[in-house]
Amino acid sequence: MQKRLPTLSPPATPGDDTASLRTLNRFAVDLIAIPSVEDLLWYVARNVVGKLNFVDCVIYQSDPARTELHQVAAWGEKNPYGRNILNPLIIPFGRGITGQVAQTQKPIVIEDLLQDHNYIPDTQVARSEICVPLVVRGEVVGVIDSEHPEPGAFGETELEILGTVAAMTSAKLELLAETERSADRYQDLVASHAQLTREITARKALEARLFEARKLEALGQLTGRFAHEFNNILTVVLGNLELADAASDLPEDVAPCLAEAHEAAQRGARLMRDMLVFAQRTRLAPVVLEPDDFVTGFARVAGRRTACPLELDLGGAPWRIAMDRGALTDVLKNLVDNACDAMVAAMDGGSVTLSTGQMTLELGEAPFPGVDLPPGRYVRFSVSDTGTGIPAQRREQIFDPFYTTKPVGAGTGLGLSIVRGFVQQSGGAVAVVSETDPTRAGTTFHVLLPALPESTESPGTDDEQDGAHAHAQEPARQDS
Repeated sequence: MQKRLPTLSPPATPGDDTASLRTLNRFAVDLIAIPSVEDLLWYVARNVVGKLNFVDCVIYQSDPARTELHQVAAWGEKNPYGRNILNPLIIPFGRGITGQVAQTQKPIVIEDLLQDHNYIPDTQVARSEICVPLVVRGEVVGVIDSEHPEPGAFGETELEILGTVAAMTSAKLELLAETERSADRYQDLVASHAQLTREITARKALEARLFEARKLEALGQLTGRFAHEFNNILTVVLGNLELADAASDLPEDVAPCLAEAHEAAQRGARLMRDMLVFAQRTRLAPVVLEPDDFVTGFARVAGRRTACPLELDLGGAPWRIAMDRGALTDVLKNLVDNACDAMVAAMDGGSVTLSTGQMTLELGEAPFPGVDLPPGRYVRFSVSDTGTGIPAQRREQIFDPFYTTKPVGAGTGLGLSIVRGFVQQSGGAVAVVSETDPTRAGTTFHVLLPALPESTESPGTDDEQDGAHAHAQEPARQDS
């Protein structure tokens, strides 16, 4: 049920200039605090026009196209429902008296409506009418209209008063519009600044990746050429050592020296192979692998040689991958050996967890920090430990070639570089998540490899476990 308007103070009587000036002065003061167009128009209808020499007031607002007037506020017997208008009128520009005022932008005073052919009769027939436009920046934004049941009720005085009200209202409407435009401009500036910040951040990240890629490319080319040439030298050294070892007339004290030289040359050859892997000059022979079966076979063999127990958390992923068996074995070996070293260093006494899973990436999705992969299906291999964790400042360096925290002679610093090289050659990515807080310290390396389409056949999977076993027997390419 709608409430009636509260009782307003009686309107000023004709000629009561003091009361009119008081109403206009109060309006000028109150204008500053009126917050919105709706509040303004209702205030004008009820507290300004309603307290002057007028028995009713209707305010229309123009649509954005400046073709129609919409009734938005009213005061008097025609609208006894507070700030609610039942069946608000819509008047086209040019139609009726209010439409003419909107079209011509000129006020009108009609002394006798019965003599005016433009008058559109209302439910309560009026005899005189006054209508003034609301003009902002040369465009009509609305009109203020008042009718009276007696003819000749409006004259120059009422026109001057209502014109003053319309001018003050128009000024406030322009101020509110400018405030809204300023707010919109501010929001646009905020949005532009945010967009610029994102673009700068993205550009810096792209520049950093480009710099890293160029650095690794240059280092890889240098390393590859060096490893290739040095490998040729080692081939000659090893060949001559084998010939010398085969000679039957060597003194007895020479044989141990030849054995040490042969072992050193073999270590150098393995190092050269690692450098070639880092330079991505190793040819991979991908075969279709079942992730869970491969990990199970790897853990069965590797668990016997590692210094800490291995736990499996297999996700039961049915998706298959195409990966070089030896490369995947080396990846898991390096990560497991690093995890065991972290446990020993922390004197944790716990176990290393090797887990699998699968995920589908959408465009732009990064499941782990630093992972930038195209959308698609991926199989995850994760190696977790509960060691001391890796400090944030070192996480950016651990994949750099020849970076190591181990004592001299205990590592080459190529292990994680090799891991990343194998994974990237196979179309995947590797990420590290680490925590150094003693209450939840630990590190997890995640390897993501693209899954094969569901329709792919699976040749080469019959001897996966044998392949994992065979490669697990080889010396691991140690990490940093």
